[in-house]
Amino acid sequence: MEQIRYAIVGFGGIAENRIAKEGFALDTRRFNQQDLPMVLVGATDIDPKRKTAATALGLHWYDTYGQMLDDDTIDAIYVATSNSTHFPVAMKALQAGKYVLVEKPMTTSLEDANVLCEYALSQGLSVSVNLMMPKNAYNIKARELVRSQVVGPLDYAVIHMEFLYGEDPLEAATWRCAVPDELGGPIGDVASHCLDMAEFLSDRQICSIRCVYYPKTLRIAVEDGALIIYGMQDGTRGCVRVGFNQPRGGSFATMDNLGYELYGRDGVIRGYGTTFQLSGHADEPMRIGLEVKTAVSEESISLDHVQNIYQAQIAEHAHSIRNNKPMDGRQGLRNVAMVLACHESARAGGKEIVV
Repeated sequence: MEQIRYAIVGFGGIAENRIAKEGFALDTRRFNQQDLPMVLVGATDIDPKRKTAATALGLHWYDTYGQMLDDDTIDAIYVATSNSTHFPVAMKALQAGKYVLVEKPMTTSLEDANVLCEYALSQGLSVSVNLMMPKNAYNIKARELVRSQVVGPLDYAVIHMEFLYGEDPLEAATWRCAVPDELGGPIGDVASHCLDMAEFLSDRQICSIRCVYYPKTLRIAVEDGALIIYGMQDGTRGCVRVGFNQPRGGSFATMDNLGYELYGRDGVIRGYGTTFQLSGHADEPMRIGLEVKTAVSEESISLDHVQNIYQAQIAEHAHSIRNNKPMDGRQGLRNVAMVLACHESARAGGKEIVV
């Protein structure tokens, strides 16, 4: 069966290094793209200087997004532009008859996310969002451990992504830090992942959110960080901690700290480096850790087989196209609702918001 042909709009650093090189396996030293149901063939960006990086990977460069959409050989568009442009860029792709995979958050408003999902459904087009951390083999294993109650019934979960970003003036000037309407601060950037992981690991849906912002220590326009307390339908509770103003030493310590603690009545499951861009490959800069600890035992989990989280996420979308079973984008829609609920709660002093 032929591979689904993708082109990417927005070719920044993450798009190049995580999406193109990993997700579409263009780093041929590490991956074999022939094994995948999709292939990346083209790119465009508002910065024409990004053409050099794209063509170095063998991609066709489109001078404009319109040229990309006019290319009948392109099946699907990967949207990796700034957050506030996700909706218009994705809608143009759908209106051109292209399938769409968009970076998180899907949009910056719930209304736009609804329109996107409803339009895709009406056209029979697959639309999805890149919330890829549930594809991590160690996170899949952690969910299995929660299900089997190895530490007893799940009582409380703490999921955290805290690091330093925005202290450097160049970082502070980026849209992520300088434009609150982009939803690019810690809540939109990484709490989106943490909330998605909270639901994935527990097999439950969040039904209420309380949030407060961290005290300001950075000269950035967006929030410095947030503490988010959530409740689930069965009464299970947990919290999310995210921050751009939280230094964690060097790069290893920072990555190792990105994870979770899942508390049961008899012990705890801990993940290290599990809420990040890592997949568990041997050549990655740190080894992902997963451990189970009780009063009488301690076990470190090591997996023989892992999958690249970006490849798995894109392949899921590609398979939906191949099998004519369009994805409905509802995961992305729900995620936008939770991100917006965090801000609504924080602006109201931590008021409980039902989602």
